[in-house]
Amino acid sequence: MLVKHGEKVVGDQLRFQVLGPLEVVKENQRIAIGGARQRTILALLLLNQGRIVSTDTLVGAVWNGRPPTTARTQVAICVAALRKRFKAEGHGDEVIVTAHPGYLIAPEKHFVDSVEFERLITQAQQAAKEHRTAEAAPLYGRALELWRGPALAGVGGPLVEDEVARLEELRLAGYDGYVAAQLELGHHRDLIPGLVGMVRDHPLRERSRHALMLALYRAGRRAEAMEIFRQGRAQFIEGLGLEPGAELTDLHDAILRGDPRLAAPAAVPHQRGEAERGTPLELPADVPAFVGRSAQLARLDALVDRDGGCRRSAGLITGSAGAGKTALAVHWAHRVADRFPDGLLFADLWGHAQADEPATADAVLGRFLRSLGVPAAEAPAETPGRVALYRSLLADRRVLIVLDNVRSFDQIRSLIPGSSRCCVLVTSRSQLPELVVRHGAVRVPLDVLHRREATELLARVIGEDRVNAAGADAERLVELCDRLPLAVQIAAARLVAKPHWPVGYLASRLADEGRRLDELGSGESQVRSSFALSYRSLLPDAALLYRRLALLDAPDFTSWVGAALLGTDIHQAERLMEHLADAQLLRTVGFDATGEPRYGFRDLLRLYARELAREEGADSPLEQREALRRAFEGWLAIAGYARRQGAGDHPALFGAMAPRRPLNTARMDKLTASPSNWFEAERGALISVIVQAARCGMDDLSRDLTELVVGPAEVCSFG
Repeated sequence: MLVKHGEKVVGDQLRFQVLGPLEVVKENQRIAIGGARQRTILALLLLNQGRIVSTDTLVGAVWNGRPPTTARTQVAICVAALRKRFKAEGHGDEVIVTAHPGYLIAPEKHFVDSVEFERLITQAQQAAKEHRTAEAAPLYGRALELWRGPALAGVGGPLVEDEVARLEELRLAGYDGYVAAQLELGHHRDLIPGLVGMVRDHPLRERSRHALMLALYRAGRRAEAMEIFRQGRAQFIEGLGLEPGAELTDLHDAILRGDPRLAAPAAVPHQRGEAERGTPLELPADVPAFVGRSAQLARLDALVDRDGGCRRSAGLITGSAGAGKTALAVHWAHRVADRFPDGLLFADLWGHAQADEPATADAVLGRFLRSLGVPAAEAPAETPGRVALYRSLLADRRVLIVLDNVRSFDQIRSLIPGSSRCCVLVTSRSQLPELVVRHGAVRVPLDVLHRREATELLARVIGEDRVNAAGADAERLVELCDRLPLAVQIAAARLVAKPHWPVGYLASRLADEGRRLDELGSGESQVRSSFALSYRSLLPDAALLYRRLALLDAPDFTSWVGAALLGTDIHQAERLMEHLADAQLLRTVGFDATGEPRYGFRDLLRLYARELAREEGADSPLEQREALRRAFEGWLAIAGYARRQGAGDHPALFGAMAPRRPLNTARMDKLTASPSNWFEAERGALISVIVQAARCGMDDLSRDLTELVVGPAEVCSFG
């Protein structure tokens, strides 16, 4: 099915968006586009839609006049990668067509927002020329609504920048036309917020300043109109060395005289479809099977008082993938919705989503401004202007803003209002310390459910009778799901879809570790893919450590184990393990009796890491075996050192087992200051290492460590 510009975009077609950051969208889902070269090539093809762009032009744009000898081949590789990506979305016909001497995008098959923008502007200008003002205004408005921020933000190069400058000039001209039409229709009050931002962003544009002065005067704000003139005159003289132009000066004089010709025309009602001010109510539906989280809800309740005011202006819900952060945020927001009479704003920032880039603040600001009643045509194009207008609108309102799935503080910095009357609730897998330090956010960490709560969640979905009939199998099932809400819900969904399955049957399928992550996949909900979104954001060294830690059977471990696995120093390992904990891929167990922080895996995350260790190919089996040996020998070295420390006057009892790879002496002294404390802290790990070393064929290590743990006389009976 083809799509023509001017018609509704067909759901299965691609929507190319260049009026803002470059995006490709299908059915409201963003399609990931590769690196800078692919984005530059795609941008040039879109800016020249229907026209052939030569390979030489693409080479010049990508390498800015300094191409390598393989440049033409690399362009062909980038085009092939783009075609493959589009084909993966179900587009068998070529989106990018080869045409000597280069490539083009077929204009009739897909939607390009810049083409639609120019079409609408042309129609609006024609309507205005023919004095059909009531038709021109909404056409201008629809054209300007297509802008999500600066065109092709993040894509550089002279050719792109020249076209971006042309589009920006056309946008400003379109905005001038829109303002003129709205003034003629008597909608001057609606224009003022947008014109304030436009004048702030473009202080030397006389047409915008002229329109703002006229709108303010017609709204009965004569003094403010005169102040806008005085500010502009000072800026013209300082910046250009010139007085304002004749039109601006004549308007100033007419306002002073109270010229009746400046009076507003009778207002024409907005046409259907034009933006109207209202109260935004954007929360998703409440979670029907919400259970537990009473302590977390109490912490969130502390954000607001009984009178509806905000005690604290921000809350931060953190937790691992699948922990139920969004569910908690939405559930609490519904509980307190009546305390925010001026609106409920919600945005998914896509911080950990399949899309290649998270949502930008510009895009979210634009949507929030529309939700708050600002027509898109009146929203400033530049971020500072949008932020100022957004905060001005919220200054005297009581609004709850839920920002879901946030990756970094920079992503939401401009979305935090300046008013303490509003409350912001953020969910993230990251810790976002800036939000806590700068805005006093209440931290609400989210862990897995308690067993009773996880079983209750299962019952809410599949029915209490079925859970009661399952008995212990129901508890076994939720434990195999790590009591992770996402995993429990997926398992419950499978049981709903298979009403003839006993709960115990699914539990037996999950008991197979090799199949567990496969079993925990249902439709778009996948435990594995949820973990993958956290993993792909790791630093390379942290990713390597994550895979190697999963090779161990030890229930928990300290940072020196990471150092041994990587063959690096302990300080580097500590940093990487904290990075993994911040990414919610490791859990912090607490501090042991030696004063060391201990880390561990949830079972599902360990299984996922082991899959990566097998499949990624970064480590050979030999490298993995050597990493394990280094870790096992580390335990042996410290155990031997601890035994000699505790032997007092009889160190020779353990002298034969000298550490093969001793750690730093100062570190060893710290760990074994109390040998009994160290052995107690490492009891579970030592037993697992003894068994795993034997299973890996490292019999000497297993035997020596057994003697150190249980004593030579008991070795034969150990087990």
